[in-house]
Amino acid sequence: MRTRYIGAAVALLTAAAGAVALTRPGTSSLQDQIMTRMRTSLEQSSPEQHQHAGHGAQAADAAVICGVRVYGYEPAEAGTLTDVTAVYGFHLCGVAEQQRPWDVAVKLAGPVILDMSSDPPGIQVVEATAEVKYVDRLRQMFPSPYAEMALKEALSTEEMADLRGRYDAAAGL
Repeated sequence: MRTRYIGAAVALLTAAAGAVALTRPGTSSLQDQIMTRMRTSLEQSSPEQHQHAGHGAQAADAAVICGVRVYGYEPAEAGTLTDVTAVYGFHLCGVAEQQRPWDVAVKLAGPVILDMSSDPPGIQVVEATAEVKYVDRLRQMFPSPYAEMALKEALSTEEMADLRGRYDAAAGL
């Protein structure tokens, strides 16, 4: 009986050690690295750099806090972050002015493309024009499988919860 408990403890410790190893810097997946770079690039840019029209005024010292979802990247066979030239995804950012709750914050959201060939990455958002409807513009800018995802998927529940927590902290709430 005691041997069984020791065996179970060893199995649990082995699994825990493996989980710790997977969360150490330098061991994250390419997808995680792309998400981190995407989030960082968007948060370090101004709303004007996001190319959103009509984003409204905000305090000069307000932080931009973003949640992201990566739909895909090019080239699809990239093995490292430095091999990635373009990222297709979704972003939802809140401009975190002090004591301004999320529900009334200026927000920037929608499908986004990051041009990873420049530093900082170039940011393109999908917006309709007088001549081109939103859905048509999305299909012009995004490769087909990513365009279909962009029409249906936004942030995961976990990413949204993380975004809200980081926004509240930045806004001093």
